[in-house]
Amino acid sequence: MFWRMVRGALFRQKGKMLMVAFTVALGASLATAMLNVMFDVGDKVNQELKTYGANINVLPRGASLLDDLYGVTDGHGVSDKYLNEAELGNIKTIFWAFNIVDFTPYLNIRARLFSAPGGEEVKVVGTWFSHHLELPTGEELDTGMRNLKNWWDVRGRWLTDDDTEAVMAGEAAAEKYGLNLGDTVVFQTGTGNREFTVTAIFSAGGDEDRDFYLPLATAQEMADRRGLVNRVEVSALTTPDNELSRRAAQDPKSLSIKEWETWYCTAYVSAICYQIDEVIRDAVSKPIRQVAESEGAILEKTQLLMLLITILSMAGSALGISNLVTAGVMERAAEIGLLKAVGAYDAPISALVLAEITITGIIGGTGGYFAGLGFAQIIGRSVFGSAIDIKPMVIPIVAVLVFLVTIAGSIPSIRLLLSLRPAEVLHGR
Repeated sequence: MFWRMVRGALFRQKGKMLMVAFTVALGASLATAMLNVMFDVGDKVNQELKTYGANINVLPRGASLLDDLYGVTDGHGVSDKYLNEAELGNIKTIFWAFNIVDFTPYLNIRARLFSAPGGEEVKVVGTWFSHHLELPTGEELDTGMRNLKNWWDVRGRWLTDDDTEAVMAGEAAAEKYGLNLGDTVVFQTGTGNREFTVTAIFSAGGDEDRDFYLPLATAQEMADRRGLVNRVEVSALTTPDNELSRRAAQDPKSLSIKEWETWYCTAYVSAICYQIDEVIRDAVSKPIRQVAESEGAILEKTQLLMLLITILSMAGSALGISNLVTAGVMERAAEIGLLKAVGAYDAPISALVLAEITITGIIGGTGGYFAGLGFAQIIGRSVFGSAIDIKPMVIPIVAVLVFLVTIAGSIPSIRLLLSLRPAEVLHGR
C-alpha cells in the first residue's frame, strides 16, 4: 500500500517532481564537473605553468654556496664551478622521472665582441636548443631550451645544436650594438676569435635580452671547457608545498622514517630537488621560489574556486527543492489532513513524502552525474586543451551530496507537514 501511494503521488505531481529532478540534476551536474576538474586540475595547471619556464635550478655545490652567502651568481669564484654534462641524463632516472617535463644546461662565458666599440666584453651562453638524449635507462628524450623557453618572441629562426657558426642575440644586445638579422659578429676568447652569423633576435623580457646564445658544444670549445656546464634549469610537475615539505626542505634528516617516505614519494619540489642531487655529483638543486610558490598558490586558489562553485550549486539545489516540495505539501494539505484524520501518524506520512523526494532525487542525481561528466570534458577541452580524467571517487561524493541536499531541501516541507491539523485543513482553514 505504501509504495502504491508513493507511485500515485509521483504520477499525480509529475510536473513538480520533474522540476525537483531537474533541480537536483543541475546541482549534481555542476558538482560532478567541478569535482572531476578539481581532482584533475593539479597536473593540468602545472602543465600550463610549465610553458612559462623552469622551476628548479641545479648548480655546482661551490657556486650554490657563494650564491646563498653573497648573492653572487656569476664572476670569479662562481664561473669556475662546473657540473658534468654526461651526468645530466640521470635527471630522468629519479623516482619522479615522469614529472620532469624539460631540462637544459647552460655554460656562461665572457667574450669580447669586436663589433662593439673598443671590443666590449659581453656574456655568451651555450645551451642545448633541441637536444636528442639517450638515457641510462635505454630510453631516448628530446629536450632543450626551445621547449623550455617557448614563450620567447624570436625574430628569425631558433638555432639547432648543429649550428656551429650561428648565434642568437638578445633584443637589448642587438639594439645596443646595432645588430640585425644576417649580420656577422666576432667573439674573442682565450682560445682565439670565432665568427658567427646572427640568425635570430629574441625578446625574453628579462636579463637574457642582454646576452648572446649559441650551441653548448661551441661555447665549451670557445671556453676550453668540454663536457662541463655552469648550471641546469629543470621544469618539473610538482605538488604544492605543505608543512611537511617545508620541514624537509630545511633538513630532511629531521623527519621520521614514515614522514621521510611520504615526503620522498610525493612530488614536492623539495623532494625532486633532493633526488636530482642524488644522481648528479656535487650538485645542489634549488627551487626557483617565485615560480614554485606561484604554482602552488594558483593551484590552491583554482581548487578553492571549484569547491566554492560545488558548494553554492548544491545550496541552490537545496533551496529549489525546499520551495518546490513545500509548495507540493501545501497543495496536498487536504489529502494529508484526511490521512491524519483517519489515523495516520506523522512518521508514516513524513516517510511517504521523503520517499517521493528521494526517488526523484536519485533519478535527478543519476542524470546530473552523467551530464556533469560531459560538462567536465567541455571545461577540460576549452580551458586546458585536453580531456579531464574521470575520477571514480567522485561517484560516492556526489551521491552523498545529492542525499544531503535532498534531505536538507525536505526539512521545511516536513516541518509544515507536522504542523498541519486535520480539523483546520478539512474545514479549509
